[in-house]
Amino acid sequence: MKLNQLSDNPGARKSRTRVGRGIGSGKGKTGGRGVKGQKSRSGVSIKGFEGGQMPLHRRLPKRGFSNVQFAKDYAVINVGSIQKAIDDGRLGITEVITAEVLVNARLVRASRDGVRLLNKGEISAALTFEVAGASAAAIAAVEKAGGKVTVTAPKADAAAAE
Repeated sequence: MKLNQLSDNPGARKSRTRVGRGIGSGKGKTGGRGVKGQKSRSGVSIKGFEGGQMPLHRRLPKRGFSNVQFAKDYAVINVGSIQKAIDDGRLGITEVITAEVLVNARLVRASRDGVRLLNKGEISAALTFEVAGASAAAIAAVEKAGGKVTVTAPKADAAAAE
């Protein structure tokens, strides 16, 4: 067998349907779009249109408030994950745990507006944390283990203060 004798299995490659190329093609004349009406024309844009009836997205009431523009986006870390990282040898007990240390240890992807410490899991190591936010339960858990939590101002607030 030579390279010029190689071929696909029969039916392995199906050619695309060429629409609107005469009645003999089976998809000629109207090109599979049916007859007349807005949807048979080109340039149709009727997303959410309900035939003149008030669309669902306009019938439903507007609720709530979204503070997306000014909302803080914290990277979240649990005390249990930090204890596991110490047990695995990815974090040192002697160092101060900051956002940069957590990023370098690959416990959080990016610090964003800072790191927020939450209380899920157990912690037994006495650590010093310097984070942008922490829950009251997480602070209590760290202090119970003999550690200390310092809550700093978030990055955005620190930039505005300068």
